[in-house]
Amino acid sequence: MSYKDDIHKFIKENYNIEADYPWEKTPDYSVFRHNHNKKWFALVMNIEKKRLNIDIEENIDIINLKCPPELIDSLRSKKGILPAYHMNKEHWITVLLDGTYPLENIYDLIEISYDLTK
Repeated sequence: MSYKDDIHKFIKENYNIEADYPWEKTPDYSVFRHNHNKKWFALVMNIEKKRLNIDIEENIDIINLKCPPELIDSLRSKKGILPAYHMNKEHWITVLLDGTYPLENIYDLIEISYDLTK
């Protein structure tokens, strides 16, 4: 199970933003940017779980989202939310898209990230 398609649809329908695929070496990594200032508010990737210190030999879809620093610690205490992968861990979080964290809550976090970067 992956929420990846749900995330793409949610962002398209709510913000009228299409995914951007900027990296040739990782063509399935999708970046979502504001149309006016081009700042990122979401990055969807498929990575090896071991890169997240999960000792399992398989891949997982994740999303990186910007978050207010004062919420980072409380969010990271929830199952399915980790320190940001390949991003500033003081301002970004990684959310597993495998059903561990509820999809509706991920939508709320996307909205926060969108608002923080506009």
